Amino acid sequence: MTIRKLNIILIAVGTIALVTLFWWLSADPTKDFTVNLEGADNRGDGVAFVQDVNIGEYFEEFSSDYKPLNETWTNFRGADYDNISKSPVKLIDKFGPEGPKILWSVELGEGHSGAAIYKGLAYILDYNEEERADRLRCFSLLDGTEQWSRGYDVAVKRNHGMSRTIPAVTEDYIVTIGPKCHVMCLDRETGNFRWGLDIVKEYQNEIPFWYTGQCPLIDNNVAILATGGSKMMVAVDCESGEKLWETPNPNGWKMSHSSVIPFTFGGRKMYVYSAIGGLLGVAADGPDVGTILWETNAWTHSVVAPSPLCMPDGKIFVTAGYGAGSMMVQLHENNGEFSVEVIDEYTPKDGLACEQQTPIYWNGYLFGILPKDGGPLRNQLVCVNPANTKKVVWSSGKETRFGLGPYFIADNKMFILNDDGTLTIARPSTEKYIQLDQVKVIEDGHDAWAPFALADGYLLMRDSKTMVCIDLNK
Repeated sequence: MTIRKLNIILIAVGTIALVTLFWWLSADPTKDFTVNLEGADNRGDGVAFVQDVNIGEYFEEFSSDYKPLNETWTNFRGADYDNISKSPVKLIDKFGPEGPKILWSVELGEGHSGAAIYKGLAYILDYNEEERADRLRCFSLLDGTEQWSRGYDVAVKRNHGMSRTIPAVTEDYIVTIGPKCHVMCLDRETGNFRWGLDIVKEYQNEIPFWYTGQCPLIDNNVAILATGGSKMMVAVDCESGEKLWETPNPNGWKMSHSSVIPFTFGGRKMYVYSAIGGLLGVAADGPDVGTILWETNAWTHSVVAPSPLCMPDGKIFVTAGYGAGSMMVQLHENNGEFSVEVIDEYTPKDGLACEQQTPIYWNGYLFGILPKDGGPLRNQLVCVNPANTKKVVWSSGKETRFGLGPYFIADNKMFILNDDGTLTIARPSTEKYIQLDQVKVIEDGHDAWAPFALADGYLLMRDSKTMVCIDLNK
């Protein structure tokens, strides 16, 4: 064979290889997939069998020695429910040659529950498989010393983990929701029991796929809970346990994994919720408190995990996994009356969509990670303009893909956690993806999906079985 023929063959083989590689990176491998709702056999678990549970019956005190700090991360997505820290504390840009500074770690029951933080104390709702019990555990943020735990016996079988929720914390109270919809209210500092509520018993609701994912909300010392079942939403006084109002549920909408988000628009404060069956806003104050201000059944999907993302101009973005895609609606207010208009709706291949985490609204743009059925941009972090969420401004690129883990913004940096416990630091931008550093934090990490919590420069994150505290202070 001549050298000329050999060169032609090598060029042809190289061209074929490059074309194949380009096709593999660009093609959508999920185009012929059908949606398989894994875990659907768990549907109705709470209706078929209701266990008698003595909520809050167990208490153990281990230590009272901890260092009080200044800052808080009081609930799901932080104090303003936007996953953006307002702390002035300066954080690192890079981890350095020695890697992340891990202060402590603790083994947890399998699950995806995240922590809340209040001035030096961290609170997480755990499930103890050996004792078969929900346990709210309180730790010192600085050194991980367990202070106390409060819990109750409840039978929960493993179904992609057990606990999934984040406590709501104020100076005086803590409210939790367990995997099977048991609500517990405690005195924050002491862990003393105040009251409990079994939502399944009280409202005949249906426990969602993979158990409860809704995180409770405390607003002016009132616990707000989207129950589904005989009522759509309820308000409970944290001090007394008295039910202050109950929202009717004439449509029979069900509890989702989504959480209730407070929102003020058109001069009215409301609670926005993405239920199984539709999207609605409930009056949060005034003489009509607890009544439905507006609703739409245009958003109907059987598994909804991300929460509604409410924007100042009245736009509300909702999204879900398993092929649901996304929908953008516009609220309108006229003389105190509200209406809702569907602006756009599309599949996950056609624009911004998220399976588990709620996108972030920052500097007038939306940021989120596309699901595995998101077409060629699958698993990439993307930036879009809310005016057209189908048009991607930028993506993190084919070589930089993520999973179902959390992301948030603090000190003008975006922190992104991959499924395997790899933590990425990026610079939030409306122009391009800017990665600053990336490091594996949890060795052998698996299903690191729980939302972050940050206070005083200390970051709490976890995978399915281990929670770690990282010092991010510069």
